[in-house]
Amino acid sequence: MSSWAEVEAAEPDFAKMVRAVFDAQKHKTMATIRRDGSPRISGIEMDFSEGEVFFGTMPASVKFADLQRDARVAFHSGSEDTPTDDPTSWRGDAKIAGRAIEVPEGKFKKFRIDITEVVLIRVGRPADHLVVESWHPGPGLIRRERR
Repeated sequence: MSSWAEVEAAEPDFAKMVRAVFDAQKHKTMATIRRDGSPRISGIEMDFSEGEVFFGTMPASVKFADLQRDARVAFHSGSEDTPTDDPTSWRGDAKIAGRAIEVPEGKFKKFRIDITEVVLIRVGRPADHLVVESWHPGPGLIRRERR
């Protein structure tokens, strides 16, 4: 697993694009795993700082209980509509997955993400395909096109 600083060091241009997509909107979507194994989707804010990705929860929240049982977590950026006049100008969608590691701090529960996957999906040039870039510790950045 990796920190955000490791993603930035390995693939600075990719990390810059992913962060721009996440920073474009305040609210993101977080997925955790419920007690019965089904997914739970929650709204969340997250922060890139100190070479890490952080987020917080209330101690009595259901997402906190989910993370206490199973630390696997995934985040999806806010998503803007693809511009119809120039689809290639769309920033894309970004995702980060990994494990939530609790960081001691005050009455709220703060976590950092040990990153296992970062994904950026955008419209290619020309606008007849999608570009899917994914980064994982070890293999690094992989680029695929989907038509």
